[in-house]
Amino acid sequence: MSENYKARIGKMIQSQRQARNLTQQQLAEQLGTSQSAINRIEKGNQNISLEMLARISEVLSSDIISLNSGGKTNFRVNGGRRLSGEITIKPSKNAAVGLLCASLLNSGKTVFRNMARIEEVNRIIEVLSSIGVRTRWLNDRGDLEINPPKRLKLDQIDAVAAKKTRSIIMFLGPLLHQYREFRIPYAGGCNLGKRTVEPHLAGLRHFGLTVDAVCGADFYQAHARSQSPRETIVLTERGDTVTENVLMAAALHDGETTIRNASANYAVQDLCFYLEKMGVKIDGIGTTVLKIRGQKQINKTVEYHVSEDPIEAMSFVAAAVVTDSEITLRRVPIEFVEVELANLTEMNLQFDKSAEYKSGNGRTRLVDLTVRRSPQLTAPEIALKPMPFPGINMDNLPFLGLIATAATGRTLVHDWAYENRAIYFTELSKLGANVELVDPHRVYITGPTKWRAADLVAPPALRPSVVVMLAMLAAPGVSILRDVYNIKRGYEDFAERLNSLGADITTINEL
Repeated sequence: MSENYKARIGKMIQSQRQARNLTQQQLAEQLGTSQSAINRIEKGNQNISLEMLARISEVLSSDIISLNSGGKTNFRVNGGRRLSGEITIKPSKNAAVGLLCASLLNSGKTVFRNMARIEEVNRIIEVLSSIGVRTRWLNDRGDLEINPPKRLKLDQIDAVAAKKTRSIIMFLGPLLHQYREFRIPYAGGCNLGKRTVEPHLAGLRHFGLTVDAVCGADFYQAHARSQSPRETIVLTERGDTVTENVLMAAALHDGETTIRNASANYAVQDLCFYLEKMGVKIDGIGTTVLKIRGQKQINKTVEYHVSEDPIEAMSFVAAAVVTDSEITLRRVPIEFVEVELANLTEMNLQFDKSAEYKSGNGRTRLVDLTVRRSPQLTAPEIALKPMPFPGINMDNLPFLGLIATAATGRTLVHDWAYENRAIYFTELSKLGANVELVDPHRVYITGPTKWRAADLVAPPALRPSVVVMLAMLAAPGVSILRDVYNIKRGYEDFAERLNSLGADITTINEL
């Protein structure tokens, strides 16, 4: 067995042991071996037989490895169980990646409190580290310290990590005032059809940025001649990342910038709150018109607390509904799920809300939400479709579609924003759902559903993958969801947290 494989197996064992709150000594006692042997195994310094792997798997109730060449992570879901208990909503994935990109605006130190510890964040951190930014997790609470160098080493950028995330496109805004020529790897992320970067480039041209962007190329080549916008910037698309990119460009412009048709969504608001901490003046936060008074240079020690994730909150609402369960969600950012809950109220979903309180940033409004068992769900009379904030969030639409599988009647789900994502609803038919594909943007879902177990490969996109996983929770029997990297890209310890509510999900790691 190679040293690399031993180290990887050791990390898997350590992760599963810690997930079950066992010490090395406790695991050793159950295996009839010594604590020092477990320590060597977890450090990759111990040869380990298949027999020992089988014994460890049995003790940890987890298949540590699956011997094939895929190198992927799979979930085995023993479904058909009701959930119960409470869960605390984690920090926002989309806010986190925007904030990490925005840290490049600051020559001083930034400490992010409650930063999401997910694969998408890890990829951005890898990119930042590759160009000379010093990053350090301060504790296990998600506090992350960022210290930039005097000059970034952009020629050493980690292209492999960058191409795994679309968020890399948000390096353009922070860098255009600081470097005349630079390049960043071509954006990757979810496979959701053609998601053009042209709205980004159109907005950033007002600051003198031009970019050579050829479809299929490895890099964007950027040319910057920093200038003041001659007029109000009207965005051609009210997208979150487009708005954030132009906001970051405006933050380092020593003058006033007005942005119209701006997104007012949660990630944009988080970015605005962070920019204000750095001394940038912003009027109109939460509206579609933003007026920004930037600074020529920012060099401050800044601490910012990332707000909670409304998309994760809706994921757990869907988990409760599809499994016919009652669960309580702590720290739900209510402003960003109000319309979704209003639509669910019309479908006869029963839930209770606490009084409002504030997130750690002092701005985002939170509630505790208890989802009640609602056996009389009915299909909505109007189509479920996303709209810019404050409408239904496009990332929450898949979860509303999943909830529709539990409702009596026929629901039209219209996902106009992406070319391919509606097609992924048809994966639910393999688990027993009645899904009729009208075109690449529209499906009819007829419920209620009698679920059945299945062995499926996760769709190549984050939210559809989670929807399939949650449907498996409702399906009696054992289902397998293969290649779940996309879920880990956007959710922190999702399987383990569902297990804390009574789910039975086992992680299977392939070598």
